[in-house]
Amino acid sequence: MTDHAQVPLSVQFEESEDRGSNASANPTLGDVIAARFDRRDLMKGLLGCTAIAATVSPVALMVAGEARAQGNNTTPSFAFKEIAAGSDEKHYVAEGYDADILIRWGDAVLPGAPAFDPANQSASAQAMQFGYNNDFLGFAPIGGSPAHGLLVINHEYTNEELMFPKLGRQDQKARFAGMTKELAAIEMMAHGGSVLEVKRENGKWGIVPNSKYARRITAETPMAITGPAAGHPLMRTNADPTGTKVLGMLNNCAGAMTPWGTWLTCEENFNGYFWSKKAGEEGPQGKALKRYGAPGEWYNWGQYVDRFDYAKEANEVNRFGWVVEIDPFDPNSVPKKRTAMGRFKHEGAGNIVNKDGRFVAYQGDDERFDYVYKFVTDGRVDTANRAANADLLDKGTLYVAKYNADGTGEWLPLVHGQGKLTAENGFPDQATVLIHARLAGDALGATKMDRPEDIDVNPKTNKVYLMLTNNSRRKADQVDAANPRADNKFGHIIEMIPENGDHAALKFAWNILVKCGDPAIAEVGATFHPNTTKDGWFGMPDNCAVDNAGRLWVTTDGNSPKATGRADGVWAMETEGSARGTSKLFFRCPNGAELCGPYFTPDDQTLFVAIQHPGEGGDATFENPSTRWPDFKDGMPPRPSVLAITKRGGGKIGV
Repeated sequence: MTDHAQVPLSVQFEESEDRGSNASANPTLGDVIAARFDRRDLMKGLLGCTAIAATVSPVALMVAGEARAQGNNTTPSFAFKEIAAGSDEKHYVAEGYDADILIRWGDAVLPGAPAFDPANQSASAQAMQFGYNNDFLGFAPIGGSPAHGLLVINHEYTNEELMFPKLGRQDQKARFAGMTKELAAIEMMAHGGSVLEVKRENGKWGIVPNSKYARRITAETPMAITGPAAGHPLMRTNADPTGTKVLGMLNNCAGAMTPWGTWLTCEENFNGYFWSKKAGEEGPQGKALKRYGAPGEWYNWGQYVDRFDYAKEANEVNRFGWVVEIDPFDPNSVPKKRTAMGRFKHEGAGNIVNKDGRFVAYQGDDERFDYVYKFVTDGRVDTANRAANADLLDKGTLYVAKYNADGTGEWLPLVHGQGKLTAENGFPDQATVLIHARLAGDALGATKMDRPEDIDVNPKTNKVYLMLTNNSRRKADQVDAANPRADNKFGHIIEMIPENGDHAALKFAWNILVKCGDPAIAEVGATFHPNTTKDGWFGMPDNCAVDNAGRLWVTTDGNSPKATGRADGVWAMETEGSARGTSKLFFRCPNGAELCGPYFTPDDQTLFVAIQHPGEGGDATFENPSTRWPDFKDGMPPRPSVLAITKRGGGKIGV
């Protein structure tokens, strides 16, 4: 393990996600494939497409073939001059485009917010200012306009060593020696999310000042708990004996917008905010705590706030790890934690209105060897009446994925009373199934995946794209067709095709779109199209976006001079025709930063991106960034920010 006294928090998150808590005996895809092929053949690398083709079902082959063969176009559909990969303290965008900073940590969100002063921060000021580490971005048009709307932003987590000058890294090894109650309160206000009214005029985007829509959501914002788990004994606390009300949301990573204009913001690494495990904790709650990695003690809020101290409030941890639905058009609305969608370390909620009118959301659980889920509503989306969809997400079925060796997959329902989800197996009711969704997935035999992160749906083709960031723990004897590399540091992307184009179907086909990493290094085993340049390949796919033309864009987390010789960025990825697997670098962010939140306006003329934790190491050392980053010379630390990328003179991105 890395020395935590020298490592920034995002790297600790990565270690947690790579560590894994899934001790179930469920087969990995490697085990599934090995059951069909001799292990010696696997190790010799003989399990290629030809070997699979000899044994997979004709239906799976037909669907996979369709995924590869649509069109014979040899010209990439992305028309921009690729930028050079590299790494320094600046950001770069393709020639002919502008990448303008729209807002940064500390800028005003609410009317009356004080000017940002990093040397004199306060919780009251931060509650009115733009929060820290912006991740998911979403855009909701006002009056149908692609140039005027609401921008919603997740504020995932905080870095004390970057936020508070000269404080240094605070963690378990440092015993949070530099932290105070006031600093913890500032951190709590820097979490959550922001709602901004934005408008494009004369080709440039700006924040509409004093907007009636402006809102800050924090770790203290009152929220409702809805759906099957609302009111359950596992959700009740001393402060909320009803089990239906909770304060705030934590570690909101990726997310999505719904067709009716609400914001789905997804809680990920919530376990790290809880403190002090009870001695001798046993039974289902103890098993669940271990499975979710709680209490993680990455923050010391529990020293000051009782609800984050597990010894004082054992059930508070169960009230986090959900998808939260927020109406950005009503700043007085109460955010709702939609428990029907399950509790785990959510990474996104890519969605589509199914052909039968039901709403389907795909979700990844971002940890090594955890699962892929989808949620299908009982009711149908009412496109004519927005209000009719207000509680659509409270009733539906959550499924977990099982990937088969023949290129097909199954969706297993997480429904109480079905299969092993019974009281005898520790699931007395549906609420428990959802609160302990990871344990339910274990019981059903779901397939252990390699850190499932963002998932998005291409409405033009009905295909679903799953980002698998990496898995450095994969052993050589686990190599298989779907996880083809041991010590997989660079990740891959899986394409999923629902049966008959029906996203509510119980079956799907899957294949690997691309294995990531440097294709010039043979032992890496990357599979980008040969037309991909030395600048076009990437590692560690994280977030993704499908533009309104149906083209896939991928953003990354974890590239650095040490890891790949380049910074994170935005890559345009071909998914169809003979150019399939070709990737081009469009935007590059500062070294040490992560590229998050890609979101297109409805006319594809703007791509919003988020720059998270700039200044956070990224090279050989993790010393105080004030010694390396020029912004500190003026007393201003590097600031997480949101950028609006537009084409000079107008026009669609990448066309």
